[in-house]
Amino acid sequence: MSTMSQAAKAQPKPEPVDLLCADGQRLQAHFFAGRGKPQSLPVLISPATGVKQHFYWRFADWLAGHGYEVMVFDYRGIGLSLEGKLAASSAQLVDWGRQDQVAALQYLLQRSGAEQAVLVGHSAGGQMIGLLPNHECIARLVGVAASTGWFGGMRPAFALKARLGLRLLAPLGAQVLGYAPTSWLGLGENLPAGVARQWGQWCAAGGYATNAVRLQAAPDFHAQVRTPITVLYASDDDIANTVTVQDLLRTLPAAASAAHKIHPQDHGLQSIGHLDWFRQSHQALWPLMLNALRGEALA
Repeated sequence: MSTMSQAAKAQPKPEPVDLLCADGQRLQAHFFAGRGKPQSLPVLISPATGVKQHFYWRFADWLAGHGYEVMVFDYRGIGLSLEGKLAASSAQLVDWGRQDQVAALQYLLQRSGAEQAVLVGHSAGGQMIGLLPNHECIARLVGVAASTGWFGGMRPAFALKARLGLRLLAPLGAQVLGYAPTSWLGLGENLPAGVARQWGQWCAAGGYATNAVRLQAAPDFHAQVRTPITVLYASDDDIANTVTVQDLLRTLPAAASAAHKIHPQDHGLQSIGHLDWFRQSHQALWPLMLNALRGEALA
């Protein structure tokens, strides 16, 4: 068998899923059937800003090998859920929580027959539970590198870079191109203009998704969320750090929460940063996330 054939055979082959949001928007997801001893709670993996669902497939397949039913999806305006040209997308960051995560969670529960699921939210994927009307259907939230990304809580040099990118260059690029050229800035995939605009606004203000409901007649569930929350963040992460993680947890005062700073050298790694948790090269970290989603003590 050729090397290419071996690589193709090794690729996970999940089931494509078409999701329908309450506002009529369709999203593309993939479902991984559990293998081995079945687990009682399915797992929804919710991506970071500007990260396509395929980035999480290896981890999703690994969880499926531990008996979990797993689903991962693309938000509107991203990856397989982008319809038409990016410049024509009217997506807002608030839609990712209020519409997209809601629809993905509802589908997974219907598909699995479970009453609750575990949400593994990477960065933005773990930041918006306060916008979900069905937040009580989340048994546990494992926030991986989840924080508010508040510029005021970052080290000055990185905060300056982030402000320049999200508050100046991305908006200017959106005016010219019709979308935010965030890939040029090293901030993941290019984004719909509305998503990038809110992203910059929320990070500048602190409190992240609370900015979607502040001074607005919009549903706000932050104070009602009682889902246990575990946040894992790396000691070398410039975005999710002790200050920005706590800035997120303070927005969910009724939820029992714990934050764990993970040092890469403790797991035989040179670095982790904001994204590397889900790379196959960083499988040494996956048991940590597994323990967290099981509600167990971290090894």
